[in-house]
Amino acid sequence: MPMYQVKPVSPADITVDLPTCMYKLPNVHAQGASLGEHALQNGEVDPTVKALEERQDEILRKLYELKATVDGLAKTVTTPDADLDASTLAHTLTHTPADAVLRGTADLDDLLGKDLGALRDIVINANPAQPPLSLLVLHALLCQRFQVLSSVHVHSSVSTVPAPLLSCLGPRHTHSYARHRFQLGFTLIWKDVSKLQMKFSTQNMCPIEGEGNVARFLYRLLGAEPRDPVSATLMDGWVDTALFQLAEGGSKERAAVLRALNAALGRSPWLLGQEFSLADIVSACCVLQTGQTSSAPANVQRWLKSCQNLGYFSCVDPLLQ
Repeated sequence: MPMYQVKPVSPADITVDLPTCMYKLPNVHAQGASLGEHALQNGEVDPTVKALEERQDEILRKLYELKATVDGLAKTVTTPDADLDASTLAHTLTHTPADAVLRGTADLDDLLGKDLGALRDIVINANPAQPPLSLLVLHALLCQRFQVLSSVHVHSSVSTVPAPLLSCLGPRHTHSYARHRFQLGFTLIWKDVSKLQMKFSTQNMCPIEGEGNVARFLYRLLGAEPRDPVSATLMDGWVDTALFQLAEGGSKERAAVLRALNAALGRSPWLLGQEFSLADIVSACCVLQTGQTSSAPANVQRWLKSCQNLGYFSCVDPLLQ
């Protein structure tokens, strides 16, 4: 008799009921198990995992292409001098003679200190039911700094567009204008879109969506964004508050934002202190668009008049009537 032989304590054909909610693993000890049933254990890759890896590779490829596009734009487009702050921008735009903008590309390059290079096209798709007032103000600021070729078009998805929206960027340029005379192309297309979209100069660039994001992009072209992290965060906070709570919120949210604006403007002339910024542009446009001017607190009304006195909001007034 062999040593240490132990008799089985249970029959070999015992059946155990396992719960169906658990993962099932093949019985590697079963005799005569099919090799095809365990093929994934012998070096083969699960098709689901393989599809996930291919999707990850595709996403990484698109990210690398987007990075290359951004790097290319950084080499071909330069904003005004890096040491130009918001107060210098406001002073320059306020005291620059109107005829200085019309003298031609050479004089404007002397004013900027740098050349933008080839014409860069900004194409914006916006819904005429929700005109992006802040972008029209930023367009006026861009026209003070660059030679801008502006045009307005109507997409086939929109049947009719009010006349003020067709002339919101000023008089239309004819086709006789030479594109090489301009530094920026600003094209506004009234289209039936759920969110405002913008593309900048390249067909491969993914669109930037949302009025706030596009406004930040255009404001950076002016080179006036705050360098102080606290001021930059405060500016972004006011922009989001204006667009999401004042423009899209209910009556209680709007009243709360107006109280916050009144308190902030009681301490300083502008939302960021002594400097006019993107926070003032977007917030003022939202207050005007929601029709809260007459019922706004005293500090807010004074601030709105100060914004309108700058002259950049003249393009907004026809759209509010």
